[in-house]
Amino acid sequence: MTVGMGSHQSSAMKNDEWLTPPEIIEALGTFYLDPCSPGERRPWDTAAVHYDFRDNGLSQPWGGRVWLNPPYGREAAQWLERLAAHGNGIALIFARTETDMFFRHVWEKADAILFLRGRLHFHYVTGERAKANSGAPSCLVAYGANNVRALKQSGLDGRLVTLRKAEAL
Repeated sequence: MTVGMGSHQSSAMKNDEWLTPPEIIEALGTFYLDPCSPGERRPWDTAAVHYDFRDNGLSQPWGGRVWLNPPYGREAAQWLERLAAHGNGIALIFARTETDMFFRHVWEKADAILFLRGRLHFHYVTGERAKANSGAPSCLVAYGANNVRALKQSGLDGRLVTLRKAEAL
């Protein structure tokens, strides 16, 4: 199992570990924990604390505000379930709104979704931006009122959909 700042599978790119574009992290503010970080070699930090595949972030304690760019594929549901239970974080996932994972862990549990305009260009673990886009639309999923505010104030291009009536949104 390859785990990193989001493992994205693309037959065109022949790679399964992709980094979140740094402008997304910068737009969302400071995070305490990234439980799906690449190994020791990362060109930018996404949080104060990083767990990589050797740490098995699902089995570690989670605290504070979490940034989650989970491994894409079947295992993504486990990560979203954990983030929903934690209740304080933002996840970057493909906007596959019809899937069981999206219904169970986003539509039913999230506070808001920012559907990003266009398709992202992820980065290699070296920091180099991939030439090809991600191959699918992406969205940012917020759990907790502070994360809904972060999406609203991010300046990222897209459409925000509020799902719950959290206090102080």
